[in-house]
Amino acid sequence: MIATLEAPTTAPACAYAQPATGVPAPSTEGFVHSVETCGTVDGPGVRYVLFLHGCPLRCQYCHNPDAQGKPSGATKTAEDAFADVLKYKSFIRKGGLTISGGEPLLQADFVHAMFRMAKENGLHTTLDTSGFVGHKASDELLDETDLVLLDIKSFSPMTHKMVTGVCVDQTLKFAKRLDARGNKVWIRFVLVPGLTDSEKNIDGLAEFVSTLGNVDRVEILPFHKMGEGKYRRSGLPYKLGNTPTPTDGEVQRARDIFARHGVETFV
Repeated sequence: MIATLEAPTTAPACAYAQPATGVPAPSTEGFVHSVETCGTVDGPGVRYVLFLHGCPLRCQYCHNPDAQGKPSGATKTAEDAFADVLKYKSFIRKGGLTISGGEPLLQADFVHAMFRMAKENGLHTTLDTSGFVGHKASDELLDETDLVLLDIKSFSPMTHKMVTGVCVDQTLKFAKRLDARGNKVWIRFVLVPGLTDSEKNIDGLAEFVSTLGNVDRVEILPFHKMGEGKYRRSGLPYKLGNTPTPTDGEVQRARDIFARHGVETFV
């Protein structure tokens, strides 16, 4: 039997720095993890998805655990990385470029340089982020960002800490900053039985999302074990080996909680 985690709704706040500033050059280097040339789940349309290496979170269900930690490995300049994007321009012209991770904002200057070139070439830009290091995203970078996929892992501070190893308050502050700026956002929430599925946790997130005026879409992502093999190959413990995928009824329950706050959800 899976015990449902009930967590307090308050926790010590983490420090939150001011946004970074600066204009990066095309020669800015980044640590690239991998590429998906025809992605269909990380933003609208068919997209070139660039996954960067490095992430300060330790999400229990991470599908790229080999991208965790300090950015490392082989580097590419933004100019060279974008040259590969242009090879697929005819395929992604109605979609665009998504930069994910890892946590892409650990390499905010590289992201900024990539997005600037994308906009110069008429491509839609999407940033997939946890928001934990949102202070690294300058206003200039966000001006080049058409859509933010904001992954809010949990609303309960203690649940978020258990799921990711870090505080949630920085993510929520980044969400409010995006709202104040008017950046278009899709919220994504992973539903994990016994971990993120308590009514209090979902209700808190739904209420918070309902206060934001810039959210175009909310996605509930049922937990899966697609990353389990990567844990095994990396010699890392996989804590959710006995956790099932949520049932249709459990997913509907979560959707109903959001609906109580007037928030439409997609699965």
